[in-house]
Amino acid sequence: MENTDTIKLLQECDAGIKMAIASIDEVLEKICNVDMKQLLEESKKHHEKLKTDIHFLLESYRSEEKDPNPIAKGMSWMKTNMKMSMDYSDKTVADLITDGCNMGIKSLNKYLNQYNMADTSSKEICIKLISIEEQLCKELRKYL
Repeated sequence: MENTDTIKLLQECDAGIKMAIASIDEVLEKICNVDMKQLLEESKKHHEKLKTDIHFLLESYRSEEKDPNPIAKGMSWMKTNMKMSMDYSDKTVADLITDGCNMGIKSLNKYLNQYNMADTSSKEICIKLISIEEQLCKELRKYL
């Protein structure tokens, strides 16, 4: 069971990271505030580093990556483009990314509890990802 939980937790983290990176990429060019843009670029680098770590672990278990749910990805894209068409501002970007972070934090905590037999290194990666998301939300508050 531990191996299965480990793989499933890593796969969910992988899908979440891919969703986060895609969301950041979608809004990065639309940001006017230099500090906010730098914050999101740094966050993207942290996500990409964890993604590399996760892929290494998944390979060691001879397991596949996991892509984000296409419906969730599509809904995120629609929400972003609809909100940005109504209010093209850094505040809107901060609001959208904060919403995404909060959903990610909630999902990751659910998976951390659901796959509680996962190995320590996988749990640590998940906790680190949650921490990155929480920090980003905290930093984005000043732009809301």
